[in-house]
Formats: sequence, structure tokens, C-alpha cells
Amino acid sequence: MTTDRELVTSQLYNLILARGTRSFERQQLQAARHALEAGAPLKQTLADLQFQLRPLAWRDNLTPDVADFYVELTGDTASSTIKQPLATTTENEETAIFAGGCFWCMVEPFETRPGINRVTSGYTGGKTSHPTYDEVLAGGTGHVEAVEIKFDPTKIAYEELVTLYWQISDPTDDQGQFQDRGPQYRPAIFVQNQAQETIATASKQALITSGRYRDPIITPVLPAQPFWPAENYHQQFYLKQSKRYKAINRARNQLRKTGQLQNRLHHFIHR
Repeated sequence: MTTDRELVTSQLYNLILARGTRSFERQQLQAARHALEAGAPLKQTLADLQFQLRPLAWRDNLTPDVADFYVELTGDTASSTIKQPLATTTENEETAIFAGGCFWCMVEPFETRPGINRVTSGYTGGKTSHPTYDEVLAGGTGHVEAVEIKFDPTKIAYEELVTLYWQISDPTDDQGQFQDRGPQYRPAIFVQNQAQETIATASKQALITSGRYRDPIITPVLPAQPFWPAENYHQQFYLKQSKRYKAINRARNQLRKTGQLQNRLHHFIHR
């Protein structure tokens, strides 16, 4: 456990000022700092802070810097959040980026497929660098929530990923996706090169031609922009928060299936 009062006070001050620190965390950090400045015992102050942060740590729901401080505080590396996946691309690995509503529900459908090396939740398409979840949620950065997929093209083709994307998203809704409403949830395909653009555009046109949807297909095919990984507690949410994920995904799937049924009826009546 950290024991130097001056060092701890400095760490708390830096965490309080950190842009990514969330409001509840900041409140607890400020309370600990004020206690130390008032002369409270260091050991008891840190124990109280650990107690306040523990429920979020157990759920892997601390923001990254606070999570690191908590691990230093407790020495419990098992409480650490999953580290951010490496951004490097290895041999026989390509990248695909899709936005289709809340990234919590976009990871499992891709990550569980053979040929997928890793899926990272994050933000793209915006005008600022290193956006935080709260900033994107507020809607002022221009980013959308998205997933970056690293895949082996010798095992799964980009066309298959695009096909799966159409199946789990609503390409007619530019105001969000299913129960997720707001500009940060709008759908988009971000292509890495001309080959991906050709495939995605042709797939979109085939979807339009099929007449399967009663409303226009609005999902844009856009050039890839900087992709910023989301905070650690968002990564692999379906594994970390399985009960919560299942409830959210169940509601999403119910809305998706209702929309698909309505589209099938429309197609049957008007064909």
C-alpha cells in the first residue's frame, strides 16, 4: 500500500484533475484529499477510500487511471481492469471498423467468430483526440461508438463481416440504433482501403436492391478515421457484466426482430 502522505496527496490531486475521472470517483478522491489536508491518519483515509471504490473495482468499472491507483492501493492485481488490446497489426491481419449503436452489444457477435483475433470498443469519426466516454455520450465531439475488429483474412473474409454487420444493425436509422438514441449511436461502416470500400458499397447496394427494407438504407460507407479505444471497463463488456449485457442485448434483439418482421411484411405486400 502507498504510505507516503505527500506522494498520495499528489496522486489524488492528479486523479481529481484528470479529464477521464468520473464524477463519483472524483467525489471520493476529493474527500480523501481533504481528509489528508485536515490531518486525518493516512492509513485510515486510504482504507476509507478503498472501501468506497471497492464495489466499482469488483465490477471492473473504475476508469483506467483510478483502477491503476486502486491496484497500487490494495496490491490486488486481480481487481485490475482488462488492459487495452494492442493496436498493432500482425502478419495476415486486417482491420474492420463498424458503428452500430452501443458498442457493448457489438463485440460478442464478431469476437466469437473464427478468424477474429480481437475486437476493441472505441470512438471514431469525431473532431477531438482521446475522447472520453462521458464526452462522447454528451454528443459534442462528433464521435460514434464503434468496434475495431482485427481479423485474419485467410480465415474470414471482409465480406462476411459486412454481411454480419447488416444482420445485427438497423441500416435505416440515422438517429441511433434500436434502444440507443443519439448521434453517438448512428450507424456507419469505416473502410480502410479501396478494396473494403468496393465490397461495402456493393453490399449496401445489394441490400437496397433486395427491397427487404421499407425505409431507405442510410448507413454511410466512410473513409476510416482515427480510432480511439474506449476506457478499459468498456472492453469485453459482455464477459465482465454478463447479466447486464444479456438484459441489454435481449431488448436490442427484440427490437431488431420486430423491425425485421415489419420489413418482411412490407416486402411481401409490395413485391
